[in-house]
Amino acid sequence: MANNLDPRLTPAQRFGRELARMRKSAGLSQVALSKHLGCSASLIAHIEIAARNPTADFAKRCDAFFGTEDRFARLQRDIASPATGPSWYMRWSTEVEPRARVLRSWDPLVVPGLLQTEDYARAMFVGGLAKTTDEVEKLVTARLRRQAVVEREDPPVIWALIEEGVLHRKIGGPQVMCGQLDHLIALARRPNVTIQVVPEETECTVGYTSGFILAELPDSPTVVSVESLERGVVSSEHDFVCHVWDRYDKLRAEAYRAPESLNRIKEAKAQWMARM
Repeated sequence: MANNLDPRLTPAQRFGRELARMRKSAGLSQVALSKHLGCSASLIAHIEIAARNPTADFAKRCDAFFGTEDRFARLQRDIASPATGPSWYMRWSTEVEPRARVLRSWDPLVVPGLLQTEDYARAMFVGGLAKTTDEVEKLVTARLRRQAVVEREDPPVIWALIEEGVLHRKIGGPQVMCGQLDHLIALARRPNVTIQVVPEETECTVGYTSGFILAELPDSPTVVSVESLERGVVSSEHDFVCHVWDRYDKLRAEAYRAPESLNRIKEAKAQWMARM
């Protein structure tokens, strides 16, 4: 899968390489696979070299045949409506995060992207680098599309560490904040989601320079995404992943337990409600 993460590849090339990889892993020729998928061998050949774009139905048949959940469907959607943003973000949002079995995140400034409400995300983008309403709405749409991983039938296990100040940092106003904290409360009740709040007064400063996400994948090494003001990095390099994981463990050791964290979120919501 590593070659398919190459940011220089187009969405069609990523689909084609993944199709060729899965076909060869199954020990099938293009002719043999075409019989299973009910299409011509020439179509398989053209899709593998990105000379033809696959349809949504073709992608669905690939997922059904290879038992890959919605992997090919996601790759096909990226062709029809490609993700936008820096290459490191596109790699993460289209190839890494959707395949994760476990996601562990740390956010010192804002609510994690996967857990944001539409209104909270929009308020963030309006105050960010987006210059027009159209740009804002495209970013919001991309954010919500990314959240499909949380709502799928077999969602990943999510461990989210949030700095306590995030609960009190005004993004969009009291109404937006109440809606966002309500959403966190609902998510925290799901069996696959654990949200822990790291106290503002903690002496553990190892994570305050940037947020990050660790993704444990079913068939690949753990991958980490680190985002700072200057740039973002996506890497599976062993020493780097271990370094980030060490930071995560130290931060989690300072966090409130899940029940107390939930109480902190509820208290913050009550404070925002009082300001409405």
